[in-house]
Amino acid sequence: MKRFSQLAAPYVVWVALMILLPMLLILFYAFTDSGNGVVNFTFTLDHFIRFFTDHDFLLILWRSLVIAFKTTVICILLGYPIAYFIARSSDRVRNILVLVITLPTWINMLVRTYAWIGILTQGGLLSNILGFFGLGETELLYTESAVLIGMVYNFIPFMILQINTSLCKMDHSLLEASADLGANKVQTFWRVTFPLSLSGVISGIALVFLPAVSSFFIPKLLGGGQFFLIGNVIENQFITVGEWNFGSAISMIMAAIMMLCMYLIRRVDEHNSGGRKKRA
Repeated sequence: MKRFSQLAAPYVVWVALMILLPMLLILFYAFTDSGNGVVNFTFTLDHFIRFFTDHDFLLILWRSLVIAFKTTVICILLGYPIAYFIARSSDRVRNILVLVITLPTWINMLVRTYAWIGILTQGGLLSNILGFFGLGETELLYTESAVLIGMVYNFIPFMILQINTSLCKMDHSLLEASADLGANKVQTFWRVTFPLSLSGVISGIALVFLPAVSSFFIPKLLGGGQFFLIGNVIENQFITVGEWNFGSAISMIMAAIMMLCMYLIRRVDEHNSGGRKKRA
């Protein structure tokens, strides 16, 4: 066993250099006011005070949370029926559909988001389709709707795959038992299928909400700089303004928010699992 544990040493070193060390540097910058220097510095909480006392930053944070929430809700509403259809398909059809869902993720997310610029712009594909049906040519680019479309398109595969996995693992004899007890399809879905698939829904929420709330290039490309989210603020502080300390403080605030969300999601999942065990 000791011999096999030594094989993990390279991965431990990689995690320390690529994950732990950058996080420690961000933590260091967040509590100092020395700019980019590390020789002369003083510890301070001014960056956090500045963020929580500035109405504009709080508004951007709230907007980011709302957009991430909307994205998650849309992904659930669209993703659950798709995942349900895939799970109820034959093995051959299911494998093909899962491949179709995962195929776009093989392409870089930035490239896929760039493709939506041509679709949403004036005279683009969507505009021509709306014009064909007599709805007028509408440019959705650089709007909240464009950002939502980009978010949902990029993150919905994670929701579908998680729910589909949960549905496929479900014991189908429970559905037969429900039918034998006189329940119709709607009652069986709400009392058996949906509760047993909640673990997949919760996992999908974590995989959609967390990256959506911190995304920066989707609102930058599809929002055109007119729809600023917290990820864009962090990018702007590091790259444009050069205030690494303030940018690091915002990053730590977002990290704390994400960890809190992960904790709440985990607690909900544990509570749901505990409830199923008690009912069993």
